[in-house]
Amino acid sequence: MFKENKILEKLLDFGRKSMPRSLFKAGQPIYHWGLAWLGALLYGFPSHSMKVIGVTGTKGKSTTVFLIAKIFEKAGIPIAMIGSLGYKIKEKEWPNTLKMTMPGRFKVQQFLYRAKKAGCKYVVLEVTSEGIKQKRHLGIKFDAAVLTNIHREHIENHGTFENYIKAKERLFKKTKRTHILNEDEPLLERFKKFKSNKKILYGWHDWEKLGLTTQLNGDFNKYNILAAVAVAENYGVSLEVIKKALTEVNSIPGRMEYVNAGQSFQVVVDYAHTPDSLEMVYQTLKRSLPLGGRLICVLGAAGGGRDKWKRPEFGRIAAKYCDEIILTDEDPYDENPEEILNQISSGFSQILNSKSQILKILDRKEAIKKALTLAKEGDIVVITGKGSETSMAVSGGQKIPWSDKKVIEELLK
Repeated sequence: MFKENKILEKLLDFGRKSMPRSLFKAGQPIYHWGLAWLGALLYGFPSHSMKVIGVTGTKGKSTTVFLIAKIFEKAGIPIAMIGSLGYKIKEKEWPNTLKMTMPGRFKVQQFLYRAKKAGCKYVVLEVTSEGIKQKRHLGIKFDAAVLTNIHREHIENHGTFENYIKAKERLFKKTKRTHILNEDEPLLERFKKFKSNKKILYGWHDWEKLGLTTQLNGDFNKYNILAAVAVAENYGVSLEVIKKALTEVNSIPGRMEYVNAGQSFQVVVDYAHTPDSLEMVYQTLKRSLPLGGRLICVLGAAGGGRDKWKRPEFGRIAAKYCDEIILTDEDPYDENPEEILNQISSGFSQILNSKSQILKILDRKEAIKKALTLAKEGDIVVITGKGSETSMAVSGGQKIPWSDKKVIEELLK
């Protein structure tokens, strides 16, 4: 089956590229809709044989999906997982190398088919606004929909913030059984209005009530944990098992992940790719600095025309919190890397009397090397933007192998 479907995928892709761009753009919604249902049909609608949990939101999706999988695994429940942190079908795990959090329609249906054949009873899936816009969620029967939070992101792609919110809402319109919502989210009422058999709310007050403990840093991770706990309890996992699973999670790959190679200073890798995320990471680390310690920040911004509005915001936030700033490449795609850094730099002027030292080093490895060279005992080096990603997107549609963590470990040897 898989060989024939690959041939079909190539034929459809060839047809798309051969079609005049204006014609394809006009028929794009129908094209995406057709592909979604065709993929589900070819693989026999595998989601109907499992309970699929869709997690959406601006931040925390990956961590929440990861934690849900860990809890279910601890409970002995066969589970599959799809997200930016990777793929999992029972004991088998492998990285996500697509530069796409939510796979395309055929790939996601193929994954669900394999999960079903492997005997998985549950699948937890990271559902993105881009994925919903391209109708990758169609043909999937969702048993539960989870909302982490809503912040401004992908504005260029969706046109307006309102369109971005509406994309997220479509998951809840589609899911009729269970909705699990963050009650501290300002847009809660918008998501509560969609009909479902069951609505479960989780919020900050639950942390003390449940008596949860974690080794993960940051209040934002407590919200991710609470979302995962709400999901697990909904499917009958005991609080005792949940707590045991959580104590075994020391870190999330590429999310406030500490890299220790015996150095006298701390090094942290984080995916932070929105202004809010970046500020929370910097705030958390700044609070943990010993007296006299410095925060040394390596950051960039994605190219490809993605959320250009965020770039000066990154600069403003970095100037506010960082003692040393090193701007570098993240995923330039076909944009001019120098121009991306200039747009980040434009935000520095918004912070008056900033004492931050600023360097621009386009080569990401050299930028990380410089940060490690500058660091002394008591300092924290934080490298953001890539997290656990395994490649960097450069011009000409190329992806080059890349891992912040591996580069750090190599340089610290």
